[in-house]
Amino acid sequence: MEKREEREVVSVTDGMIESMPVFAKELVAGGVAGGFAKTVVAPLERVKILFQTRRADFHSIGLLGSFKKIANTEGILGFYRGNGASVARIVPYAALHYMMYEQYRRWIILGFPDIGRGPGLDLMAGSFSGGTAVLFTYPLDLVRTKLAYQVFEPSKLNIKRMPHAEQFYKGIFDCFKKIHKESGIRGLYRGVAPSLYGIFPYSGLKFYFYEEMKSYVPEKHKKDITVKLFCGSVAGLLGQTFTYPLDVVRRQMQVQRISASNSVEMKGTMQTLVTIVQNEGWKQLFSGLSINYLKVVPSVAIGFTVYDTMKLWLRVPSREDNTGKKALEGINPRSTSHHS
Repeated sequence: MEKREEREVVSVTDGMIESMPVFAKELVAGGVAGGFAKTVVAPLERVKILFQTRRADFHSIGLLGSFKKIANTEGILGFYRGNGASVARIVPYAALHYMMYEQYRRWIILGFPDIGRGPGLDLMAGSFSGGTAVLFTYPLDLVRTKLAYQVFEPSKLNIKRMPHAEQFYKGIFDCFKKIHKESGIRGLYRGVAPSLYGIFPYSGLKFYFYEEMKSYVPEKHKKDITVKLFCGSVAGLLGQTFTYPLDVVRRQMQVQRISASNSVEMKGTMQTLVTIVQNEGWKQLFSGLSINYLKVVPSVAIGFTVYDTMKLWLRVPSREDNTGKKALEGINPRSTSHHS
């Protein structure tokens, strides 16, 4: 009886998977990959944001001191402050990012049949997909940053006595509500310009380096998880290094309204960049980069690996079988070939 029920469950699952269009499978695979990877590196992400925005409080005590300070003042849950908003953002972001990467790749191939299918194609598709995903999910990134910026314990905080410049947010929805009330829709997109400037090269370079490195891997080793983890971590490392200063600019623009220490109004990307260099030195543009390396290596590596694994589990056809009009229309070809 139990075996029969198990077979029925497997049969229903197989039927659901087979009935899903290709783009839906890519959305699911990307969302799972993004959420899993982001949760793994959440503590490092929290410390990195504090390094970027609260320089005086955390630079002097270093990485281990910052971890100890958070643990003592906020407990273990303090390492995951803002992670709910982070995961809420990263799941749709990663889902759109990976799915649109595959779609842009197919559109480019169909629109320009003579174009090569090498890493250059991945550079273009990755750049466009990153920009698309940012535009749809940026408000959640802004909320995540503002929540992660808070380092006090709400239970011990007398909100009525809080200085006007230091805003307090109780949670995701409260943060959305107060930002919209103060600045409207534009407030929810504060700092989006450097995000777009940074995501186009970063996303493109990430996919470029990942596919380029995999092209040198012998065919018999391309399915090895260790190989995918290595290629993904190096790809994230190189891509992040070139675009990190724009990430610092974005964070400082995001927290400007709630930071009591900012006396200079920073309105644009270039003005913020110049202000940071003048007031804090060019090294501040790379503040938290060492932590980011520790975060990017597992995050990008896990993301690519989980994405490829989910595509295999969801039976997504290989890219060679998945570049035609049927794939673009969302029709799932019955193929036994899988993307490695």
